[in-house]
Amino acid sequence: MNTPRPLLKPLDTALAELLVFAQVLKDVEQVSTFDADTRVLAQDVVSPLQVPPQDNSAMDGYALRYADIPRAGVVLPVSQRIAAGSAGTELQPGTAARIFTGAPIPGGADAVVMQENCEAVGATAASDGEPSQGPAVRFNTLPRLGQNIRRAGEDVSMGSVVLQRGTRLTPAALGLAASVGRPELTVVRRPRVALFSTGDELVMPGDVAPRDMKPGAIFNSNRFFQRALLVRLGCTVTDMGIVPDRLDATIATLREAALAHDLVLTCGGVSVGEEDHIRPAVLALGQLDMWQISIKPGKPFAYGRVGAAHFIGLPGNPVSSLVTFLLLVRPFLLSLQGMRDVTPRAVALRADFAWPRPDRRREFLRVRHNASGGLDLFPNQSSGVLTSAVWGDGLVDTPPGVVVAPGDMVRFLSFADLSA
Repeated sequence: MNTPRPLLKPLDTALAELLVFAQVLKDVEQVSTFDADTRVLAQDVVSPLQVPPQDNSAMDGYALRYADIPRAGVVLPVSQRIAAGSAGTELQPGTAARIFTGAPIPGGADAVVMQENCEAVGATAASDGEPSQGPAVRFNTLPRLGQNIRRAGEDVSMGSVVLQRGTRLTPAALGLAASVGRPELTVVRRPRVALFSTGDELVMPGDVAPRDMKPGAIFNSNRFFQRALLVRLGCTVTDMGIVPDRLDATIATLREAALAHDLVLTCGGVSVGEEDHIRPAVLALGQLDMWQISIKPGKPFAYGRVGAAHFIGLPGNPVSSLVTFLLLVRPFLLSLQGMRDVTPRAVALRADFAWPRPDRRREFLRVRHNASGGLDLFPNQSSGVLTSAVWGDGLVDTPPGVVVAPGDMVRFLSFADLSA
């Protein structure tokens, strides 16, 4: 009597369990705000000031009292000039101040007219008929009360949390931190990841010329995109090379990798063949909590522990390895660093293709945008066709057993978002 195969774990269940295992790393460090891009904040950033610190001009132009311009064409003398970084004096009624972008609004002024709507006219006549000293300006438009004035604190109020703990920092976030005076930021330390591949068929580019490759040998492409993705995710990577297809070699490398790393990430050897040694090696040293998930490509995925280190085993086929990395490893590593919202986000787009023979598993199809705003399908969806991932802009997330017809709205996951 045949033993029934265990049910494959659904992707959403697998991701939820992984995120429970991904306890935030405890160590933090201070880094220069200049160098904190993509790092994850370990502490809130609280503003000690308001931004802007005072009302300031949003334009190059002239500051005035709104009541002094009842109609277009009024001419006022220019009583002062205020540049950014300087302070003006109280604006006297019946006068205007030449002002530049970012300069503080002088007391008494309640509008700024952009210089394109003004005309310098020289001196104005005094009330006794004698010419006054200094320049003057004609206002060719009627201003609105408060126009072109950026109010104090309209961006940031004093004491507010401008960046929350768990935020993965972007260039804009770095600028915001700098705007409240933070030269350094407290971030979670980088995850330490050991990376290795298994397989006697693997050859590193440069070790053998393509014309000299032995039958069955292939270049190790997975190692390159995995390391690049790990670096993008802020990890410190130890590349432990290619491990031969032997149980003793796999156990020895796993043991060494687990000693000083937060995660051991392997590629290949996680299926059920006689030359797939990852499962017995992990069980010899630790435990396996997850084995195979219900997606295509990418079913051979494993999670467990080896000593104090997390272990993740990815499939050897390149697209399977890439897809499982983007959908599972990426959110796991971001969670280790304290990021809160790590679930991949899909948008609804129109399919301009047919997928008439769906799988029983949840499928991720390689697609790209077309000129009419829809998605085209790469013709070969094999898990070994890495060209599909270079040609494509992302993945269509297709539920089990669901047929896709042209014009259907589908869930699209962008490679740009998943690789950032």
